[in-house]
Amino acid sequence: MSSTVSYWILNSARNHIATFQGGRRLYSRCISNRNQSKWKLFSWVPPTLKNSSPCGSFALQKAYRHTSTEEEDFHLQLSPEQVNEVLRAGESAQKILDFNSGVPNSVLRFESNQLAANSPVEDRRGIASCLQTSGLMFGIFDGHGGHACAQAVSERLFYYVAVSLMSHQTLEQMEGAMENMKPLLPILQWLKHPGDSIYKNITSVHLDHLRVYWQELLDLHMELGLSIEEALMYSFQRLDSDISLEIQAPLEDEVIKNLSLQVAFSGATACMAHVNGVHLHVANAGDCRAILGVQEDNGMWSCLPLTHDHNAWNPAELSRLKREHPESEDKTVIIDDRLLGVLMPCRAFGDVQLKWSKELQRNVLERGFDTEALNIYQFTPPHYYTPPYLTAKPEVTYHRLRPQDKFLVLASDGLWDMLDNEDVVRLVVGHLSKAGCHKPDLAQRPANLGLMQSLLLQRKVSGLHAADQNAATHLIRHAIGSNEYGEMEPERLTAMLTLPDDLARMYRDDITVTVVYFNSDSIDAYYKGD
Repeated sequence: MSSTVSYWILNSARNHIATFQGGRRLYSRCISNRNQSKWKLFSWVPPTLKNSSPCGSFALQKAYRHTSTEEEDFHLQLSPEQVNEVLRAGESAQKILDFNSGVPNSVLRFESNQLAANSPVEDRRGIASCLQTSGLMFGIFDGHGGHACAQAVSERLFYYVAVSLMSHQTLEQMEGAMENMKPLLPILQWLKHPGDSIYKNITSVHLDHLRVYWQELLDLHMELGLSIEEALMYSFQRLDSDISLEIQAPLEDEVIKNLSLQVAFSGATACMAHVNGVHLHVANAGDCRAILGVQEDNGMWSCLPLTHDHNAWNPAELSRLKREHPESEDKTVIIDDRLLGVLMPCRAFGDVQLKWSKELQRNVLERGFDTEALNIYQFTPPHYYTPPYLTAKPEVTYHRLRPQDKFLVLASDGLWDMLDNEDVVRLVVGHLSKAGCHKPDLAQRPANLGLMQSLLLQRKVSGLHAADQNAATHLIRHAIGSNEYGEMEPERLTAMLTLPDDLARMYRDDITVTVVYFNSDSIDAYYKGD
């Protein structure tokens, strides 16, 4: 197999990256326009420190990838089978049944996958059912400045949402169990979560704060709990507030202090969906994205976006930021298409350096933290006058599912950097067709140039690799392996998977995808009153 593509990527990366080292910080002057780092200022840890865990910090296992940047050591050694092995390592899939009656509900199954670019990977995902209320939850959490905040949000956010939806009676049972030191009612059944919690030492602290939240809900005396829109809105903001307050409170345990600091000073965008019968709610804060694949009555497919990206290219988001700050900051709140010139998403959890006053940041960081070892940013942007500049308040969208709504795609921006909404729908439909799950009736579909080109491309690509069984894998494969014409190039795919750790992030981001398939028969039954 030719290595021309891989050497071109390697040399191009070297030619386009000019850096100067200052202590343990690396400032990027130029990053590929297609895959810009969320933070303009990002952290660099020497190789001798990458596998250590100083001062109670934590590290996940390094991704399996070549780490040398020397050309003589940079070889394409992955066979097609090995490419598939790397791509499919993070796969998960599960059929969904109603846990009470065994009858299929509106969600038929999900397929998910993740491919790392950062080491360790900064994306997280979660899928869970609410055991005390109805509903399934799906979440994508895209970390930046480290993985700590994304990990914490992936573990905690669903609990806040589930508690928000509980009735007054259920909350009383929860509180009674705590008061009498009895076992709590189970809140969630996790269907997908990235391994064991890294916060085992402080789960009691998290439970204490969750308990304070449900006590406040009890004080509202609402028999049926919050609406789903309210639950999503309040849960995002309450968890973000708790993340901020946890590091401001005096803490004796060094491990808890260091973990809480890493969570608060890193950040994470989040997109989550709650599905209950025909009711689909999506809450989004940042630049992850959710779309629906819809098959119209005439057989044609279309895409229905359910979220808006919260960044400088969103006029509504720009207007919001300008409304929230003095007119004198109109030209400085967004600089070079970034919030205050440093952060691409305009909504996120954590990132307290863009939320706290300078005085509060100074007071917290002067408590004896080894911020260098903990990899904490100590950088205040210019024009930092009227914080907070960043919010975790989500934008909540409601959609009533119809039989023609076939699947939902949730993904981190690593996918959307490479593929647009229509490409994603087309690829999932093509995957379903090859998997035998969907056989399009071409006789009933109007022939056009775009359709013919799509069919020809599908036919060409199908001969290049074994069919993926997981739609999320199929999307990731095409995101990193397709050229500008939408054609799969095996050499490009192999090169992108073989890039060393220190260069991979220059060409692609972590990619996390979950595809949720809906049961059209069950949805149709809702409308017929069955």
